[in-house]
Amino acid sequence: MVRFKVNGAQRSVDVDGGTPLLWVLRDDLKLTGTKFGCGIASCGACTVYVDGEPVRSCQTFAEDVEGASITTIEGLAGKEAEAIRAAWRELDVPQCGYCQSGQMMSAASLLSDTPKPTDDDIDVAMGGNVCRCATYHRIRAAIHRAADILEG
Repeated sequence: MVRFKVNGAQRSVDVDGGTPLLWVLRDDLKLTGTKFGCGIASCGACTVYVDGEPVRSCQTFAEDVEGASITTIEGLAGKEAEAIRAAWRELDVPQCGYCQSGQMMSAASLLSDTPKPTDDDIDVAMGGNVCRCATYHRIRAAIHRAADILEG
């Protein structure tokens, strides 16, 4: 049995400790916003927060999150999240949309740490997130727009 919080709710799951967190979230908890992309932590589609830090859930194991607080795209909240959502809609960022939950999780984390990021800041923070449709220019523009929204 592994116990942790997900999106503020205490959860217990009866899984092998070596089960990737991604599958615990998707299969056991039915939180399907977190996507499977590559399975080797290279694409970012499975990004969630563990104790406030972005991690790749495909390579984070159930036993590693015992007692932790996990946030998925379904639970992403706060001013950065709202600004990201608004900018994503305004600039029509997604094409296929598959990678967008991971992109948004990484972008919200960036804005939380760096309220007015430069292009270089964005490139570094988002470098581990792959977009199959190559909407990188729209993603970068949306992060800048979200920073402007946050600035008021």
